[in-house]
Amino acid sequence: MPDNKKVIDQLCAGTMPDRAGLKSLLSCHSEEDAQYLFKLARHVREKVYRKDVYIRGLIEFTNYCRNDCYYCGIRCSNKNASRYRLSCENILSCCDKGYRTGFRTFVLQGGEDIYFTKEKLCGIIEKIKSRYPDCAVTLSVGERDYSDYLAWYESGADRYLLRHETALPGHYRKLHPDVMSLEHRKECLWQLKDIGYQTGAGFMVGSPFQTTDCIVEDLYFLYELKPQMAGIGPFIPQKDTPFAGKSSGTLEQTLFLLGITRLMLPNVLLPATTALGTIAPDGRELGLRAGANVVMPNLSPVSVRDKYSLYDNKVNTGAESAECLELLERRIEAAGYRMVTGRGDYKV
Repeated sequence: MPDNKKVIDQLCAGTMPDRAGLKSLLSCHSEEDAQYLFKLARHVREKVYRKDVYIRGLIEFTNYCRNDCYYCGIRCSNKNASRYRLSCENILSCCDKGYRTGFRTFVLQGGEDIYFTKEKLCGIIEKIKSRYPDCAVTLSVGERDYSDYLAWYESGADRYLLRHETALPGHYRKLHPDVMSLEHRKECLWQLKDIGYQTGAGFMVGSPFQTTDCIVEDLYFLYELKPQMAGIGPFIPQKDTPFAGKSSGTLEQTLFLLGITRLMLPNVLLPATTALGTIAPDGRELGLRAGANVVMPNLSPVSVRDKYSLYDNKVNTGAESAECLELLERRIEAAGYRMVTGRGDYKV
């Protein structure tokens, strides 16, 4: 059996372990191994980003989606979802509030809602960038045509988040309907990088039918893609989906994978996700101490936050919301870090 510390040291030295070593590390590690990993992960993230934790203002601007992913609460076949779309004026109002608070990155996240055409989103991006030229705009609206991605980039979008969710075709097929394709999703990620976006990929931890081999391939894909951002958070079931009765991903496994990702991609922008804060009250702080360096408080109007229900029991108040930014700052400081309100770009 490979020595786990040796495998962790390989990652820290910039060398990707072979699949057997990585699988062994993921399958059977001790608390001592985990603490060793987290110590190195903190050292690596602090070498690149010091103690800085970047905040992003999340604006969930539509919960309409043309897809029917089996794990997602806003899937198109969910008749219990209360649908909404924010107008351009609503979105700009969220940005106004966020800018006054100190946010310098706005994340426009939504389902794959084709109501928001290439032209509509170009107009929204241009208005945000015109009003706030010192801010970054991140998009997370799924799989679209290359021409859409290019037009949005030329309109001023800086970053794009598109989690691949799983890198194995067989597992992908168990999570998505036949009309969706892992090959196309990966193609979109390569296109985004080619255009020049700071690109984000990532996966769910503990999703139904996920095996250790699945996670190994997820990590290998991230290593190959070398995204500037990586979104890694636990799977949490949603009551109106086929996976309603499935178990959530665990805090322990998610933290361990955050640490591995930090060593594997030293410069990556790595969020302590809302889902992590949902499965454990101190999940966000533990994520920071495992190597994460980004948090994304919610700037969406309070009236729609419960409607953007990707999973059950989503945290929408307290330190997860922009209204409680001071509390979030105190919690970040208690974890040993400092909140930074700049753009927080990827460091080459």
